[in-house]
Amino acid sequence: MKSVNNTLVSSICALIIGTLLVVWPGVAVNYLVITIGVLFLLPGLLGLFTYLAALNKRKTEAPRPIFPIVALGSTLLGIWLIIMPSFFVGVLMYILGVLLVLGGISQLASLISARSFMPVPFGVYIVPVLVLAAGITVLFNPFETAEIPFIVLGVSSIVYALMDLFRLLHFRRKKGKIEDVVPIEEIKD
Repeated sequence: MKSVNNTLVSSICALIIGTLLVVWPGVAVNYLVITIGVLFLLPGLLGLFTYLAALNKRKTEAPRPIFPIVALGSTLLGIWLIIMPSFFVGVLMYILGVLLVLGGISQLASLISARSFMPVPFGVYIVPVLVLAAGITVLFNPFETAEIPFIVLGVSSIVYALMDLFRLLHFRRKKGKIEDVVPIEEIKD
């Protein structure tokens, strides 16, 4: 359940980032960078606090939870964006382009993983491939104009967030139905 919450918060933050980039591409970039920093900071802190809570609640014989490297990275990036926004104005597109590439790859990996417990239609792969392509495009052409990459990045971020929310809700529901099936042997006992 905690991974669902982290994914949900991350998707909502990506949706907010995308909406900000589409609605106000020419607004003061420093404020946008600070806002993006806060939106990276929130899911990062949530992931770190979830990890710390799991450490405090675990029993001595229980396995130690895996350290949330992504949450730590998100937290540190968020703090850096908030403290030094002018530094990131020049490199923001590259960073977010890389994040889109990683997000597209992550979604593709999740869809491939989902195939182990249910069929995944071919059309569902289109959006992650488009997110991946948008990330690559932003990486190779980040400063054509100041606003177009922000709009492309914003639309891609919105699509990424919506696709992740769809995947989270749709496949989680399907997986729950599959897991709710009780074997006949258990019914007889």
